[in-house]
Order: sequence, then C-alpha cells, then structure tokens
Amino acid sequence: MTFWKLLIAAAGSLLTVACSTTPPKGVKVISDFDSQRYLGRWYEIARLNHPFERGLEQVTATYSPRDDGGIKVINRGYNPKKQTWSESEGKAYFTGKPNEGALKVSFFGPFYGGYNIIALDDDYQHALICGPNRDYLWILSRTPQLDDKVKAALVEKARQLDFPVDTLIWVKQAG
Repeated sequence: MTFWKLLIAAAGSLLTVACSTTPPKGVKVISDFDSQRYLGRWYEIARLNHPFERGLEQVTATYSPRDDGGIKVINRGYNPKKQTWSESEGKAYFTGKPNEGALKVSFFGPFYGGYNIIALDDDYQHALICGPNRDYLWILSRTPQLDDKVKAALVEKARQLDFPVDTLIWVKQAG
C-alpha cells in the first residue's frame, strides 16, 4: 500500500470510531429510560482518561431539553494548573427508541459519539455511561460524592463488561 492509501485507511478508521454511537460489543443499554428524570446536574465521579477532560476536576454535566426534541448538554470542569473553568455545550439525540439509554452526543459540529447509559438506579441518582468502545467510561452521580458501596457495584459491573476499571481516574469534587 502506498502512503496515501494507508493515511486514508487510518483516517477512515479513526472517523468510524469517533463517529460511532453504538455501545461496545456485549454491552447493553438500559431500557425503561425516562429522559425527563435524567435532566439536571450530574457530577463526574470517575472516568477513563481521554484528552478532552485531561487534568480537569469538579467536572459536571448538566442536561436540559432542547426545542428540537434533543437534549442540551453543558459539560463544565476546573483546571487547577491554569486556575480556570472550561465549559462545552453540546447536543444529544436518541439513536433508537426514547425509552432506551442510547444517545448520540456532539460537541463538534456534525460529529457524534455514543452516550450509552448502561446502569442507572431506580431513583436516577447514579449512572454508568460508556462510549462506542471500552476506552470511554464514566461514573456519574447527582451528588459530588458517591457512597463507597455504590461505587464498588458500578466498578464491578464495568469490570464484568471488560472495561479497564483499574485505570479509572477518580475526579476531585468540591464538598
């Protein structure tokens, strides 16, 4: 293969993963999802490492309805080295039935990534989210701190689904 063919193949592969919205093989999203109950602020308790949140603390995600039927997403985090807050606004839409926790989210124009809710308690107080592959995983909570037993149960679920939980970053939250 020539250099250009390799470059095009690599770029195509990257875009396929970057724009993928389905959960990883063997991972199922929740059913009986109520997006209205999911709206509001969530605190990031843990995440796998990725460049767009690197070094951030006190990370939150706030969800609200959009006029077009989607969900507005505001991600916010504090960079202690720069002593600055950063904020990104995105949009999310269901990829299938609105009662299933499978969405696509975009912060960058036409490019969407998977936002797959794979665990959620009955009271909508904590959640386990994954992206299109096992490199993206988040533990979210309605409060800045999460009970150790709940954390352990969410980590164990992720471990059983073959996520690299030993590399989770535990996010510093205020309070």
